Amino acid sequence: MDFINQMEPSFDQHEREALNEYMLGGGWGTEFKKTRAFEDMIKEYTGAKYCWITANGTVSLSAALMAVGVGIGDEVICPDYTMVATPNSAELIGAKAVFADIERETLCMDFEKMKEAVTEKTKAVMLVSINGRYPKRFREIVDFCKEKGIHLIEDAAQSLGSFCKGKHLGRFGEIGSFSFSAPKIITTGQGGALITDDAELSDRIKKIRDFGRDMGGSDHYLTKGWNFKFSDFQGVIGIEQMKKLPARVERKKEMGKLYDELLQEIPGVELVKTNYEDTSPWFFDILCEKREELQAYLKECNIGSRPFYPPLHAEPAYGYTDLHFPVTEEIAYKGLWLPSSIFLTDEQIRYICGKVKEFYKLHG
Repeated sequence: MDFINQMEPSFDQHEREALNEYMLGGGWGTEFKKTRAFEDMIKEYTGAKYCWITANGTVSLSAALMAVGVGIGDEVICPDYTMVATPNSAELIGAKAVFADIERETLCMDFEKMKEAVTEKTKAVMLVSINGRYPKRFREIVDFCKEKGIHLIEDAAQSLGSFCKGKHLGRFGEIGSFSFSAPKIITTGQGGALITDDAELSDRIKKIRDFGRDMGGSDHYLTKGWNFKFSDFQGVIGIEQMKKLPARVERKKEMGKLYDELLQEIPGVELVKTNYEDTSPWFFDILCEKREELQAYLKECNIGSRPFYPPLHAEPAYGYTDLHFPVTEEIAYKGLWLPSSIFLTDEQIRYICGKVKEFYKLHG
């Protein structure tokens, strides 16, 4: 078996031909009609009223926080288990990221732990729908934030194509954010998007991402803003990727179901429960004993894998070594992402799962 990457982007002749056509048509590269068309496709797919594409998923989160008024000294509650962009986006604008533990069943923020983290300085909650999943008490989190006047931003970076009871993730808070980095279900190399149904927030985001201008190309600045814009080169790719999204969502669900079928009842392996009616998995995740040994064995068998994110509170960048988040610490120690490329065949998935089973027979 040739080496199976843990993840890889998926481009083909459609992106190549579209880029060539754009270049032959004299496109300038800077964001314009192609970026606007990409935004329209995101709006149509998610059902959101407004969408603005940004340079990447980190600055999109920072722009969302700025749009709702988060600033220097404010506190933003984030899950301890997430990609570091989530808390970093708050720290980037002078706010303080405050961590909360997660639910073991969904790997999303625990509602009770979130409430315990609230102080008089709490201005926003950053809710991460990790791997396309949403927390068990999702509705309570939304209602609590509304009741307390706390802004709710959804970091749905891993959740394009995932829903909760028919409503796309990213549309339950005031603003939802997506990422188009290379491992995501669609990619433009780098890139992010913000969606909202609030016209006033949309207008703020529009200005924040383009120097605070009253309109594109103007040198009249109504507010402080930055260059968080996209490019039409990426917009061309994004349009082609969006055309493939529905088929990719269905294939990801098929792959997840096959992984679950083949990996169940292996001593030493625990599946993270996934509701495939709602969730299109980003990566295929397991909790496992002897993770490092398993990862090394898989590599010997030409299978790539990747450990879960670490507990962010204890990383040197944050260094809260006096804090303890037991669920995050456990799953970060046990979690492993198996190959998750959209290119994966059923034969490859069977090979991967067979090697996982083989490892625990040898080392159980």
